Amino acid sequence: MQQTRSVELGTGLFVLLGVGALFFLTTQTTGSDAFSGRETFEVTARFENVGSLKPRAPVAMSGVTIGRVKAVRFDPQRLNAEVTFEIDKQYSAIPDDSDASVLTSGLLGSQYLGLAPGGSDMYLEDGSEIQFTQSAVVLENLISKYLFSSGGSDE
Repeated sequence: MQQTRSVELGTGLFVLLGVGALFFLTTQTTGSDAFSGRETFEVTARFENVGSLKPRAPVAMSGVTIGRVKAVRFDPQRLNAEVTFEIDKQYSAIPDDSDASVLTSGLLGSQYLGLAPGGSDMYLEDGSEIQFTQSAVVLENLISKYLFSSGGSDE
């Protein structure tokens, strides 16, 4: 009886520690990178599809986090998604003809906004809108295109 009770207590403690470890991991990996964002300026971009882009997602340029997504909303007049994001003022020399893409970190990772520099002499400022955008690549659409395109060609 005593040995059964100690096994049950040990199992319960092990499960409790596992749940605690999962809670710790989820709180540490939810996009709280070292973007301070003390002084920022706001920029918008419009996309046909933003995938699972969420507020607080990183905005990166050349792999460096330069900002955060502030809001993702559907525009009922233009029938597309409008993404508002903030960029740290220290990165204010971004050309206004830069393009924004919704990218995925890793194969099944979270999505973030990636900026690629343009060549203009004018720079993004508070209230600017990025004109050149590339929507998220939806993995399900790629798989279905591959399956249905290869299924009909029997030679």
